Amino acid sequence: MLKRIGLFLLTNLLVIITVGIILSILQGVFGISGSGITGLAILCGVFGMVGAFISLALSRIVAKSVYNIYVIEPDDPNFQYRELYNMVVRLSRQANLPSVPEVGIYQSPEPNAFATGPTKNRSIVAFSTGLLASMNKEEVEAVAGHEISHIANGDMVTMTLLTGIANALVMFLARIIATVIDNALRGDDNEGGLGFFGYIMVVSLLETFFMLLASIPIAAFSRYREFRADEGSAKLTSPRTMANALRAIARAAGMPTPKDSFAIAKINSNRKVSLFSTHPSIEDRIARLEQMM
Repeated sequence: MLKRIGLFLLTNLLVIITVGIILSILQGVFGISGSGITGLAILCGVFGMVGAFISLALSRIVAKSVYNIYVIEPDDPNFQYRELYNMVVRLSRQANLPSVPEVGIYQSPEPNAFATGPTKNRSIVAFSTGLLASMNKEEVEAVAGHEISHIANGDMVTMTLLTGIANALVMFLARIIATVIDNALRGDDNEGGLGFFGYIMVVSLLETFFMLLASIPIAAFSRYREFRADEGSAKLTSPRTMANALRAIARAAGMPTPKDSFAIAKINSNRKVSLFSTHPSIEDRIARLEQMM
C-alpha cells in the first residue's frame, strides 16, 4: 500500500516538474500567460494533455514497480514461463505488432492480466499467478490475445488522449466558474470575493465534480474497447475459447480484491456495471462472443 502511494507521488512529482519546465519555455519563447480566456485555455490544455502523455510514458515503468513484475526472457529457465513468452510472440505476429511486448508475471491470487505502455513498440503484457494457476493453456492464450489486441488497437494512446482532453476541460471550466463566483462576491470597490484560499477550495470542489462527469464518457469508451479486444482475441484464437476464458474469470468474480489503480487496464473488473464502470459485464461480453460463433 505505502509502496504504491510512494510510486504514485513520485510519478506525479515528475509530471509536475516536467510540465512546469515546458510551461516556462512556452511563456519565455511565446509570451504565453495565464491571464485571459485564451491564456487560461492554453495553460489548461498544456497541463491536461502533456501531463496525461507523460503519465502514459511512465506507465510501463510504474506498472513494473507497483506490481513487482518479473519480466520473462526468451531463454527463461522456467518452462511454463518460456511457453507463455512464446505464446505472446506468436500472437503478436498474428496481430501484426511491430515488436513483441515484454511479458511479465506478478504475484496475485486474482485471476487477471493487463497491458500497458506508451507505444506498440514499448509495451508490456502482465499475467497474475492466480490466472496462470486457474486457467488451462487455451484460456490463457485467449487472455493473452485480448491484451495484445488492446496494444494492436492503440487503446492506451486513445485513452490517454481522452483523459488529457477531459483534464484540460475540467481544469478550464473549474477556473472559469470559480472566477465568475469570485467576481460576483466582490463589491463595487472590488473588495471581498473568495480570497486566495477560498478560490483554490472552490476550484478543487468544481474539478472533483466535473471529473466525475468526465469519467462517464471515458468509462463508456473503456467498455467499448473491452468488447473490441474480446473480438480481437476471438479472431486470434476463437470466439469459444475467449468465452471460456471469461467464464473461468467469472467463477472467481466474487473474490474480494483490494482497490487497484490499474483496474482500468485489466481484463476484468469485479465492480457492478454502471455509468462509471470501465468494464462491461461478463454476461454481455460472452453474449457478443456467442454471436460470433
